[in-house]
Amino acid sequence: MNTERKIIHIDMDAFYASVEQRDHPELKGKPVAVGHAEKRGVVAAASYEARKFGVRSAMSSVKALKLCPQLHFVEGRMEVYKEVSGQIHEIFHRYTDLIEPISLDEAFLDVTHNKKGIELAVDIAREIKRSIREELHLIASAGISYNKFLAKIASDYRKPDGLCTIHPAQAQTFIDRLPIESFWGVGPVTAQKMHTLGIYNGKTLRECSLDMLVRQFGKAGQIYYNFARGIDERPVEPVRIRKSIGCEHTLEKDISTTSSAIIELYHVACELCERLERKEFKGTTLTLKVKFHDFTQITRSISTDKTLRILKDILPLAKQLLSGVDYQNHPIRLLGLSVSNPKEENPEELLQQPAQWVQLKLKFKD
Repeated sequence: MNTERKIIHIDMDAFYASVEQRDHPELKGKPVAVGHAEKRGVVAAASYEARKFGVRSAMSSVKALKLCPQLHFVEGRMEVYKEVSGQIHEIFHRYTDLIEPISLDEAFLDVTHNKKGIELAVDIAREIKRSIREELHLIASAGISYNKFLAKIASDYRKPDGLCTIHPAQAQTFIDRLPIESFWGVGPVTAQKMHTLGIYNGKTLRECSLDMLVRQFGKAGQIYYNFARGIDERPVEPVRIRKSIGCEHTLEKDISTTSSAIIELYHVACELCERLERKEFKGTTLTLKVKFHDFTQITRSISTDKTLRILKDILPLAKQLLSGVDYQNHPIRLLGLSVSNPKEENPEELLQQPAQWVQLKLKFKD
């Protein structure tokens, strides 16, 4: 276990909403949601003022307004967010070129050998936070540790405007107290399974044998075993290989008939093919994402030896995946498709980044 590395995880606080509050002073201090206020709208991001009322991203606009009637909706401006993200990265590059972006609003930095020769990573994190605040008028949280897993956990620990360092000598105690839901890669379904196995925090996870974890969780069991011991040897990778291309449509109204579902699936597949062509991406696995009227969702995947790039190859597979979904009794709210597993990569690579779903079109009528 290499405890000499100095890794920083920077996470912008309520990034999209904060940019809107910065650019529209009248929204400062008010509950703000980025997204559509219409009946079929979805919250893309929420300010901390809105979060106090329980408003969260991916929540329906109707529910958000019930929780917070005074909520201010703002249409998203992705090009602006991308530009601001670039400005943030310019600040990062003052210290290191070993930067791994995770999304527009978060990134890992390896500052073990930094450009300014600053000894303590926490001092670099403080300078970055101060520069972001003074130059861009935005707030960031920072986590510092000797690996990516712990740096990510640390950045979430004292949000917003947080600064937290997990030293090697403190790491095991910190991990032992960590709720299992806070572990990287543990979602609600996995957390529930762990609870049934008597795993509630880092300590109870660490008490499990490697054989037991692999038996219960497959290859992810090795990852959980290592994380429980503060082990994560993954490097900060400045150039991230795209793992997938995806798109999704939120529908004008819930659908439950085969004809409607096939028509909507066709539109999603066409948009996906356009993106695949534009990005020159070649993958071999197609994944269908379905979100139902009650906001529960499922994914279904199928792999092939053929490169998936054109509609005549993708649409039949998409129909095959959809045929196994019961939407007559559970109307569909959203349909998405993605292509993953580039041929030149190992499809079983652990801890690969999740599919980058892109909302290409929100389908509304006046």
